[in-house]
This record gives sequence, structure tokens and C-alpha cells, in this order.
Amino acid sequence: MARKSAKAKSSKAGPALTHIDARGEARMVDVSEKPATERIAVAEGRVVMSKATLELIESGNAKKGDVLGVARVAGIMAAKRTHELIPLCHPLALSKVTLDIVACLTIYDMIKAAERGVRIEGIHLVEKTGGKSGHYRA
Repeated sequence: MARKSAKAKSSKAGPALTHIDARGEARMVDVSEKPATERIAVAEGRVVMSKATLELIESGNAKKGDVLGVARVAGIMAAKRTHELIPLCHPLALSKVTLDIVACLTIYDMIKAAERGVRIEGIHLVEKTGGKSGHYRA
């Protein structure tokens, strides 16, 4: 069986894929020599729903309870366990996690009985600072 090989080298097309070795196989990056640095990441996404569903959430009358409160807890838990949820991700010591209205899948799960057509959109990295790659802003 023929197999394509993804090269881990940089090319004119863009930077190297750090989690792919020269044979095109997944690998965990060696971070043992990296110094500890402060890192900040900001991501966002949208949960698109009807005005009636939003009013249900804001009033606190959703069938499953406090949608936004539960979503905040889910987002904090996800941040703390990112290395368990994303393959090849290293565990990072977190000193702070701040969330606004987040955890899109939790919001969807808590309101799907009221509105099945809810959509999750636009999840992306807004800004990142720190680490080897430095500052990024979308």
C-alpha cells in the first residue's frame, strides 16, 4: 500500500508541522529545553439561536438550569484538561482562566430541547502571546 509522506521541514508554502516527523508520522514535540514563559490565548465562537431561546437563557428558565453558569464551568474544565482532550498537546500550568459566555457545545447541549436548529459558528483564535512563536492577532 502506497503512503504519502508529509515532510516536517519548512517550505516556501509555510512553516513546518511540528507534530509530524520526517516520515509523516505523528509525534509529540520535545519541550524539555523550553523555558517557562507567560502565555495568553484568546479564542471566540458564536452560538446562533432565536431571540426566544436567548430570552429563555437570560431569564434562567431553561429546562436544564443556568446555561451560562454551567457553560463557564465547562469552559474552565476544558481549559484545565486541554492536554487530555487534544492529542499531542502538552499539559500547561494554568495560573488563570477567564471566560465570558463560552463553551459553545455546552450551551448547545443545554438548549437543544428548546431549539434544535441552534448553530455553532466562527470558533477561532483571536490572539496569542508568548512562547517561541511570539505574538499573533487574527
